[in-house]
Amino acid sequence: MFDLKQAIEKANHVTFLTGAGVSVPSGIPDYRSKNGLYAGHQNPEYLLSQDNLRDHPEDFYKFVKASMYYPDAKPNVIHEKMAAISNEKGTIVTQNVDGLHAKAGAKHVVEFHGNLYRIYCQKCHQTFNYQQYLQSDRHEKDGGILRPDIVLYGEALPEQAISQAVSAVGEADLIIICGTSFQVAPFSMLVNYAQPNTQIVAINEQRLRLPFKFEMIQADAQQVFQAL
Repeated sequence: MFDLKQAIEKANHVTFLTGAGVSVPSGIPDYRSKNGLYAGHQNPEYLLSQDNLRDHPEDFYKFVKASMYYPDAKPNVIHEKMAAISNEKGTIVTQNVDGLHAKAGAKHVVEFHGNLYRIYCQKCHQTFNYQQYLQSDRHEKDGGILRPDIVLYGEALPEQAISQAVSAVGEADLIIICGTSFQVAPFSMLVNYAQPNTQIVAINEQRLRLPFKFEMIQADAQQVFQAL
């Protein structure tokens, strides 16, 4: 029987690769489940695309404002335990844009897809707090359209996020995949940068089929981290 606690204790550098499932216990829906963010939308990826923001900014704003902001969400035990472990010896690389890893006190977080709570004007690049954005998506001074600093469909990932993520994976002797089906590229390709002898563990309620050698912990991640 694989012992996660022992593996973490033995590791020199633990890198967590996390997805939306980590924040579901905090009350934030994931994307693709039956009650997820995309449920009931015919072309959900388009709603969160660069094209939609450019061509239909009102539609983009309406969807993001109504569906994605959960400012009262609190970190759960998964965030808290990951923060403690990564602060001691590791890094969290997350697809999540909700900021909960940092809210839990994690100091080494790579936000691969950005952060909803960072807002800027596309015209002048002035930054705003998210409360202002939830009041209006227009910058009064110059008429620019405000947007969250997240990676939309059709946009390139920030180079800094890629290089930090690649470094975190390359340094790790233990990689823990959690809260993600690990099917969406380029995030799923990060393990290509792991050292050959790095141990990889996946924690998920559904069994994952991944194209590399890994230990599968098929369980509720909350219970797994509660036990650490």
